[in-house]
Amino acid sequence: MYNLESRLENVEDLFSSIDSYLCKFDFTLAGNWDYKHGYLDKRLDSERMVWLRIPFHVIRGTLDGECGGCRATVRLGRPYVFKHVYNTGTDKHAAPRLIGALFDQFQAPLDPDASLEDVWIERARQALMEVEQGYFQ
Repeated sequence: MYNLESRLENVEDLFSSIDSYLCKFDFTLAGNWDYKHGYLDKRLDSERMVWLRIPFHVIRGTLDGECGGCRATVRLGRPYVFKHVYNTGTDKHAAPRLIGALFDQFQAPLDPDASLEDVWIERARQALMEVEQGYFQ
């Protein structure tokens, strides 16, 4: 993980406004959100292993998946880029499990905080600059 300085840090606005703006830059709400905080992610590689992430905390209201968080005001945190290395092949030792499969749908990353090459840090900085330029005009 590598933290990135950004003028977006500490920006406060309606979640729906921030979400619709960042959607234009291919950011999506990460699946691990709850009513008080979450992450907006942009994948940086085709394998979906390198991500630019902008965390946020709800400061007024609650984030509600039903209405896209329309009544929640959020404060953006410090963006960062990270890399998760996943096993892309099949598991030769896997055995079918009906009950376990209901809970264990996805494999854990081989390296959840893999080292980042400079190219990904630079690509994340460029993506943030594009977002900032449009937001602060």
